[in-house]
Amino acid sequence: MADGNTLWHGRFDGDPSQALRELNDSLPFDQRMFREDIAGSRAHVEMLSEVGLLEQDELSEILAALDVVENEMLEGKFEWAPTDEDIHTAVERRATEITAAAAKIHTGRSRNDQVANDVRLVALGEIDSLIEILGSLVEVILSQAEDAHRAGLYLPGYTHLQRAQPVGLAHHLGAYCWMFLRDIDRLVETRRRTDVSVLGAGALAGTTLPINPASVADKLGFSEVFNNSLDAVSDRDFVADLLYCLSVSGVHLSRLGEEVCLWASSEFNFVELDDAFATGSSMMPQKKNPDVAELARGKAGRLIGNLTGFLATQKGLPLTYNKDLQEDKEPLFDSCDTVRLTVVALTGMIESLKFNADSMSSSADSEHVAATDLADFLVKKGVPFREAHSVVAGLVRESLDGGEQLSELVGSHPDLGPEATELLQPGVGWSQRNSHGGGGVAAVAEQLAALRERVDALS
Repeated sequence: MADGNTLWHGRFDGDPSQALRELNDSLPFDQRMFREDIAGSRAHVEMLSEVGLLEQDELSEILAALDVVENEMLEGKFEWAPTDEDIHTAVERRATEITAAAAKIHTGRSRNDQVANDVRLVALGEIDSLIEILGSLVEVILSQAEDAHRAGLYLPGYTHLQRAQPVGLAHHLGAYCWMFLRDIDRLVETRRRTDVSVLGAGALAGTTLPINPASVADKLGFSEVFNNSLDAVSDRDFVADLLYCLSVSGVHLSRLGEEVCLWASSEFNFVELDDAFATGSSMMPQKKNPDVAELARGKAGRLIGNLTGFLATQKGLPLTYNKDLQEDKEPLFDSCDTVRLTVVALTGMIESLKFNADSMSSSADSEHVAATDLADFLVKKGVPFREAHSVVAGLVRESLDGGEQLSELVGSHPDLGPEATELLQPGVGWSQRNSHGGGGVAAVAEQLAALRERVDALS
């Protein structure tokens, strides 16, 4: 391949403009796919040899050249050329410099099916990595939950950011375990739809050459082979699927980050951040800022933006391949990198958190937080719930208006009395909600056992 030539130069008399080159070139971001691109080329040329389109000595030379190219890239010794508009061009150009046989490397293949397959391979690797690190995060949260359950730690549960009912800390942490396990489930399902080889679709309509796409798929470890060449080269649903999964994970990470920001504040004082996962202030020496948690919260917007931007890119594309699809890689790579780094940082932060049992329990032991338990007490005596709710709400209002302790009003109430006041004692209310999936001691023990089974099955 002569210097200055593109893979498509033969159609044109002149060279492309510099502006077109810069706009068209994807090498700055797609060079990270070099392993996948070379793996796809190896499988492709091996298939070409199997069907008689390459001689054995040509195959050996091409495979050896691809090994050289891969090693040069791994070692940072690869010399990029101005005509390397993407990773596919760069690999083929360098392989052809090493052996003339590599001029046949693109036989029966287009960059349209080549890049689609490369991105699928990248996505599969990213999904496997993300499943692993999310599993590690769940393991750390679950370990904290198990420790909290053994220690009997509890805190207020909130609705509308108002103290609502006391719950075990293990129950609260368990909620995040279930969130991230759903994220893993979504990634597993996305992986299934991604696991389809599209090499062999050609530019859009296949080829007249006797290729064997199933052989290529098998060599690359794909579970399925495409069925429609038009769909194969234009399908980026799997990218949208993965971006959606990562956006939802980002929202969950953001919620966890917000929780830690609140808990670490002086107003809550539920947790103490490890110094390794906090920063100080350049002006205020007393500050200890939850930057990891705040960044986890902030990154969600970036992830959502990547998803919505890519969906907008796709919305008006006719079949089949259009250059717009080059816009799939940057949001995909960025979202994968963002979630990976955020999860790793949050995992370390959660693992090193120290919980302030006294602050949590004193906030949860307010008599008013046990109001629902008083209503349930009346229900057990046959009082309709709406009537019970009204009775207790009246006592709460009387306590707030008159300054009298709720326990005193409950003790003197004819339908409540001293037995009901026991429900207002510190540490009593949170332990008794043992309906399925509830926050009581017995129910949480069952939940933690189920979580442990799920988490252990991930490894």
